[in-house]
Amino acid sequence: EEAVFLRKKITLLRAFSLLIGSMVGSGIFISPKGVLKNSGSVGFSLVVWFSCGLLSMFGALCYAELGTRITKSGGHYIYILETLGPLPSFLFLWAEFFAIRPANSAVVSLAFGRYMLEPFFAPCAAPVPAVKLVSLLGYYTVLTLNSWSVTWSARLQTALSVVKLLALALIIVPGMMLLAEGHTEHFQDAFDRQSLVLDKLPLAFYAGMFAYSGWFQTSFVREELVKPERNIPLAVIVSVITVIVGYMLTNVSYYTVLGTQDVLASPAVAVSFVQRAFKSLISVVPVLVALSCFGTMNGGIFTFSRTLFVASREGQWPPLFSMIHIRRHTPLPAVMLMFPLVTAMVCIGDIYHLLNFFSFSRWLFIGLATLGLIVHRHRHPELHSPFKVPLFVPVSFTIICLFTVAMSFYSDPVNISIGCTMVLSGFPVYYLIIHRQMSDRCRNLFSVSQDFLWTKLPSFFSTLSDYLTHKLQLLLEVVQQEIKTY
Repeated sequence: EEAVFLRKKITLLRAFSLLIGSMVGSGIFISPKGVLKNSGSVGFSLVVWFSCGLLSMFGALCYAELGTRITKSGGHYIYILETLGPLPSFLFLWAEFFAIRPANSAVVSLAFGRYMLEPFFAPCAAPVPAVKLVSLLGYYTVLTLNSWSVTWSARLQTALSVVKLLALALIIVPGMMLLAEGHTEHFQDAFDRQSLVLDKLPLAFYAGMFAYSGWFQTSFVREELVKPERNIPLAVIVSVITVIVGYMLTNVSYYTVLGTQDVLASPAVAVSFVQRAFKSLISVVPVLVALSCFGTMNGGIFTFSRTLFVASREGQWPPLFSMIHIRRHTPLPAVMLMFPLVTAMVCIGDIYHLLNFFSFSRWLFIGLATLGLIVHRHRHPELHSPFKVPLFVPVSFTIICLFTVAMSFYSDPVNISIGCTMVLSGFPVYYLIIHRQMSDRCRNLFSVSQDFLWTKLPSFFSTLSDYLTHKLQLLLEVVQQEIKTY
């Protein structure tokens, strides 16, 4: 009998956990290899890591202001829509759905599968089919949880954020101990200019920024935040500073124990680190890293489903995906929509190619969103914002994002061209379906499709949700019984 809407269930602690849980994921455990490979030396790679952290802080501050100016959920999509108009927002939605988000989820899922299986196959590499199977099982588990309950998804995110910080601590502490004992041989000639290749630096920044990506996640769930005007800036600033310090210390620990050749040769840098420095935890750290990736998957599904939900509500996506489960109060159709594309990318994808593939589109639209902040300030000088950053922050962040995107064409033209083509392919779709009036035949066909979506698919999703809920309840009962027996 109550109204059906997304409740305000995300407190300051949950917002902080969402940001930490989204940033500290697979990136810090797989990106050091990509950063080092494209920066050329230990010293330059550490400079890249710190620069990426500083750039992330600039972007996070811009998004914190946007979150206090624009009161809708939806993140990049709603900010671009409200500031630059419907065409660029639809192009973002198009690229995000077909390229950025599934590729990002596939990268994190593959990292989850690799680290989860690493202890069982060490010292050999885990078989690729097994890695992909475990990756998909992990992704489907998170998908089911987000379909079941917002509260439990948020609680899981909080718990896994603690696990993530523990995983970083287990890498930082032994590395700092060895550094204090004088093991600095891997930092000799740290800034070797002979190995620096300038046209590869954008790819190093892409790998570093991928590790920091997640600082924008609270903007996707703005309508579900408690006291957003206060909690968004506070959660953003504290979480980004925490991650910058953690990432810098983690990389110093990596290089204290492993040389550059060891980092470049390792498929799983954290596992190689533990094998060398802390053999007693050889089976523990990979599991913690896998759980860290699991939390990142959870945060990604939790937030992106809100983008589809808002886009549907704004009329740029089928109305089905603005529906909310009447009992669970979750955007069930929006949550379930991603799994076919993610499944395909996990089955055929390679981590580092996927990384470059989606990074181009992501940073192009993040740059456009912060450009939109400048435009919004100019158009609405009378609008009072409870949180405001100096103008040079969005200006410098936008310039760096767009410059890095332009430079990446020289670094990896093939994957970047694919990403660019994916974005541009949204133009005809926008003008044929969203912008222009369709012909009678197309309209009738679309109406038939809409009738099908409105009548058949909701009942399918509802039945699927009930089935999954029943199975989960049975599983929980079995677990509780086992615990009581034990």
